[in-house]
Amino acid sequence: MPPDAVSTPVETELYEVRRAIYPRAVHGWFAGWRVALVLATQLLYYGAAWLEWNGRQAVLFDLAARKFYIFGLVFWPQDFIFLTTLLVISALSLFLFTALAGRLWCGYACPQTVYTEIFMWIERAVEGDRLRRMKLDAQPASARKLRLKALKHALWIAFALWTGFTFVGYFTPIHTLAHEAAALTLGPWESFWILFYGLATYGNAGWMREQVCKYMCPYARFQSVMFDSDTLVITYDARRGEPRGSRSRGADPRQAGLGDCVDCGICVQVCPTGIDIRRGLQYECIGCAACIDGCDQVMDKMGYARGLIRYSTENAVLGRYREGEILRRVLRPRTLVYGAILVAVTCAFLALLYLRVPLKVDVIRDRATLTRETADGLIENVYRLQLMNTTEQAREFAITADGIKGLQLVAPLPVTVPAAATLSVPVALRIDPQAAAPGSHPIRFHVEDRADARIRADEKSVFYVR
Repeated sequence: MPPDAVSTPVETELYEVRRAIYPRAVHGWFAGWRVALVLATQLLYYGAAWLEWNGRQAVLFDLAARKFYIFGLVFWPQDFIFLTTLLVISALSLFLFTALAGRLWCGYACPQTVYTEIFMWIERAVEGDRLRRMKLDAQPASARKLRLKALKHALWIAFALWTGFTFVGYFTPIHTLAHEAAALTLGPWESFWILFYGLATYGNAGWMREQVCKYMCPYARFQSVMFDSDTLVITYDARRGEPRGSRSRGADPRQAGLGDCVDCGICVQVCPTGIDIRRGLQYECIGCAACIDGCDQVMDKMGYARGLIRYSTENAVLGRYREGEILRRVLRPRTLVYGAILVAVTCAFLALLYLRVPLKVDVIRDRATLTRETADGLIENVYRLQLMNTTEQAREFAITADGIKGLQLVAPLPVTVPAAATLSVPVALRIDPQAAAPGSHPIRFHVEDRADARIRADEKSVFYVR
């Protein structure tokens, strides 16, 4: 740099002030799918909490009793392996779907997308579509503006609190929760989580919206590592659309030296994150395909072929193979590996669930006395068997033990364990001192349902001889 040169300081903003986004309503094939999935997921979420099964709530995670009811199944903390496997299946499914068709989860089923969509429905119903909302926000304060804003936020808050109430209803029986709420006798735990979850829904879906997807969600940052040149993503066909420009309906764009894009900006107006898909795929794109429906409507009005914005792959857009070959490229090494692992883990999960024995046994030795001699000269060890009945009916179990010749079980009476309960059973084992050498000897307890021999459990322990 010359000595007389003067460097000009450059000011860089580290945070961009949020621009208000007013998504325009759009109709079409993908919009219909999005509405259907919103309704389906919310029907499941709000409805499952009220279902009854065997005289109890069908889906209930009773943290106080450490029991988790899912229809006819009862899970305990010892069944954590099932939750772990389910999370692995969910992660593998996300990897597979992303490799196949990008951010399908984000665009159609993510709770942030779903609740934002619902809140926008309420917003449109109260304030009108895009232009009306923009005009309303630009107007000075007035009684009408205050009334509309108050109504919108009141509906948002009511829906958010209902969402929080339903969430807590999966952990506290929802009928009990409803009676307590009606009587204003909710406990501090329930009140806190209803308000917390409701506030989170209200803030994320009502105020933050695309900010959550762009800045808070980690998936937006690492999604690109799951893409390849054969992943179906929302693309703008620049070879067909450029150069873009306005023209009258029915005009031949080729004679005017233009592409099919009329530069109407509909694809930007319908985007919930406010991006321009014509600039290429961006991490802010959540894959909702609203721009496809919006562009197809414009193409229909202009008399052009649909698909200027469409689901395609990088290789297809670049002309490396025909559009008709896209589906054939779905079966490639990456998706085959993801699919094979997903199928294997899912089959293992279902097999574990099917073969799950509704009986768990833990053996705890009496630590106060390692071994003792009875009045008749026998060697005795005392144990405590923790029997867990995970079914919803009382069961009668027989207890036996073996491992040492001549091992005697004191009072081997059948034990009845109530439905979905645990029972601690004291058990004493005795042998003749001449039957075994001093030291520890491996033994095994056998617990079997007297009415169903398939329900049984074996547990190892040791017998001490001094």
